[in-house]
Amino acid sequence: PPPPRRKSARVLVLTPTRELATQISQSFDSYGRHLRFKKTLVFGGVGKNPQIRAMQAGVDVLVACPGRLLDHMNEGDIELSGVEYFVLDEVDRMLDMGFFRDVKKIVAALPKKKQSLFFSATLAPQIKELAHTILRNPASVSIAPEKTTAEKVAQAVFFVDKKSKKDLLLTHLGEQQDKGLTIIFSRTKHGANKLCKSINSHGFEAEAIHGNRSQPQRERTLTKFKKGTLPILVATDVAARGVDVKDVTLVINMDLPNEAEAYVHRIGRTGRAGAIGHAISYCSPEEHEFFMDIEKLIQQTIPVDINHNYHHEELATLHARGIKSPESTRDNGGKTRKGGSGGGRGRQGGQNRKLQGQGQRRSSNPSGGNRRRRRRA
Repeated sequence: PPPPRRKSARVLVLTPTRELATQISQSFDSYGRHLRFKKTLVFGGVGKNPQIRAMQAGVDVLVACPGRLLDHMNEGDIELSGVEYFVLDEVDRMLDMGFFRDVKKIVAALPKKKQSLFFSATLAPQIKELAHTILRNPASVSIAPEKTTAEKVAQAVFFVDKKSKKDLLLTHLGEQQDKGLTIIFSRTKHGANKLCKSINSHGFEAEAIHGNRSQPQRERTLTKFKKGTLPILVATDVAARGVDVKDVTLVINMDLPNEAEAYVHRIGRTGRAGAIGHAISYCSPEEHEFFMDIEKLIQQTIPVDINHNYHHEELATLHARGIKSPESTRDNGGKTRKGGSGGGRGRQGGQNRKLQGQGQRRSSNPSGGNRRRRRRA
């Protein structure tokens, strides 16, 4: 093939997070170890100058995150006229993270003649709509795995008051010692930092990964976690995308996600490569509707564990009867709005999507996220 154009690439892979970009880059190294090709990574959290130098002569493969790629394009350091193959990965997550407008700008800069491949774990109507606005006669390929992640992982839910979660967590971390690696999910970056500090103050060793940590910090933390020298990782949903560590034996949902699909991605961090994985979730009355959405999505009844000192019997009874807790709310973060006992409505786009397990669909980018502020990965 002809050499790539200056400041351009023959293959562009666009992905929502730095960790996922790094993982894709490593896969290119593995699959292409007997080939001669030039590849580079472009994402935020690291210096721009090495990326600019890497792109000056052009590359065969560019793996990038939307925000930093657009920065380089606007500054004239990268141009996309030489792209022959365009891959948009984790399309559903692009929507959730508010990258819709950025992706539209990048797509507009691509040449008309190219092959485009879009991958998504779910296929919402917005994704289908955009596929047909960008592509000509697109083919849709659905791959259904033998088992969904939810079916391969032993799950349990603990109904507890919000204030009792930390004590229950410390109990489980004590039981988990020397049994493998643990990932704890927090809904917010601030919550992840606060939780890390509390865990470490009780004699455990934990570090956090989220968008407010620099890329070198995140890479150092992940390296220690993969080597097993760091037993506990506290993560947000965004930062955990692309984290693939086979020795994770326990996932703890300290906070339930407000989008049911995120639960499937979370527990998919354990039970890898045929190993047995465990996932436990702490559900407070404020989060009850989130938990009901999760069971509806995965079409399973998650076993309730009552063998602990913090069991919320009233909440368990309501759930068994299919009644939503009056304290439950979708308001951001599971917090009840002033002047009401719940019922606040937040983002609900995820609850109507159908679970496709860990299979992926080839299609296009989501719409409807154009008013959301772009999150840092």
